[in-house]
Amino acid sequence: MSGDGGAEAVEEDAAAVLQDARQWWHTDIIDVRPGEIALHGYPIEGLIGTVGFVDTIWLMLRGELPSTAQAALLEAALVASVDHGPQAPSIAIARMATTCGVPVNGAMASAINVLDDIHGGPGEQCMELYFDIQREWDRGGDLGSAVAAVLHRQREGGVRYFPGFGHRFHPLDPRTPRLLALVDEATARGEVGGRFAAIGRAVEDAISDGRSTRIPMNVDGVTAIIYCELGFTPVLGRGVFILARSVGILAHAVEQITQGGRIKGPVPKTIGYTYTGPARRPVPNERDK
Repeated sequence: MSGDGGAEAVEEDAAAVLQDARQWWHTDIIDVRPGEIALHGYPIEGLIGTVGFVDTIWLMLRGELPSTAQAALLEAALVASVDHGPQAPSIAIARMATTCGVPVNGAMASAINVLDDIHGGPGEQCMELYFDIQREWDRGGDLGSAVAAVLHRQREGGVRYFPGFGHRFHPLDPRTPRLLALVDEATARGEVGGRFAAIGRAVEDAISDGRSTRIPMNVDGVTAIIYCELGFTPVLGRGVFILARSVGILAHAVEQITQGGRIKGPVPKTIGYTYTGPARRPVPNERDK
């Protein structure tokens, strides 16, 4: 009997270990078995040729397929963010990396790694600002008062630059009016609420008040509106921006591979850089020990 009991204990321990191993990774996203693949319950063979890539992005991130209107707005935001030229640090890094012999995956990884708080984070930060204003607005009062209160708190905390507004290159970001128009059209049709579009415009009015030159909303500010209207979290807002910009990164990396070039730096050798250190000076023969 004791021998049988020992065998049962071993079997129970083995079953517990197996169950623990099965639970080590658990996901609602994908179910893969021999001969079967399903995304959030939808068989992959049913999705292929039936839904688009943007629909699949939404499905993977949100767990359900989007409506036609939701997919259209998400797609518009993604299209607007694919590229901003080789002067954008992430794009430049991808191109320089390929001239150092890095393959396309390494070039893309190098570029994506710099999409952090400064170069890749303003959209996420702008969404956080909009949500903060929404919460203030929900406490009572009008939108203008909510915007003023939040901006005051941020300024008191040392904030001088509000992400999503102004642009170092464009006096008026050409992507903003078109994307705002699409949001307004979707709002008029009842496809989105329009509350975050109102918040974004109110922020632009508030930070431009009293200035001779208006501080216009840029692509980060307007895509933040779209992502908020669609119910995305701020971290997903940054993630989908990175996803969109990856398309431009890939295109530039492959173009540079095709063009060739070897160890290309940020500027041609004929331009050089500015040295600001000491003038040439002799090395002393003896130094203090």
